[in-house]
Amino acid sequence: MPTMIASVFIGASVDGFIARTNGSFDFLPADGGEPHGYNEFFASVDALVIGRKTFETVLSLPQWPYGEKRVIVLSTRILDLSKAPAGIVEQMQGSPREIVSRLEERGIGHIYVDGGVTIQRFLREGLIQRLTITRVPVLIGEGIPLFGSLPKDIRLEHVQTQHYPSGLVKTEYRVLP
Repeated sequence: MPTMIASVFIGASVDGFIARTNGSFDFLPADGGEPHGYNEFFASVDALVIGRKTFETVLSLPQWPYGEKRVIVLSTRILDLSKAPAGIVEQMQGSPREIVSRLEERGIGHIYVDGGVTIQRFLREGLIQRLTITRVPVLIGEGIPLFGSLPKDIRLEHVQTQHYPSGLVKTEYRVLP
């Protein structure tokens, strides 16, 4: 069983979408809105694991948002990493379990899993331990869902919920084994 901690920290519309169907997340507050724990969370992780679509979206942003933090991009296609900061981003392939195993061998103890499909794959394999969802007070009607189909129920334990003056509501869960 993996000893690594895999966490999700993500924003979603109240109706459960992390992006519009075209990949835009313009409904999320600029710069994450008011402080709601993201910076503290980000400081606690050793590396990010994201999918290709999330990586391509991040590359289109005016500034690289991850600083010097190691970023692992999961894709079976060869990626052009030339626009990403040198030495920070690498590509991997394999099942979530294989990815976790390889990263554990490198001494990585806490990963931030991001991107719709990537989160769903890690959840299906039982590899996420912490789940933090910040609901943005908007309904967008359609888009890329945070959650997809699951082979079985995933039981969660509520840790805490916080609300903010802007209307953001952040809920943290522990994923039960």
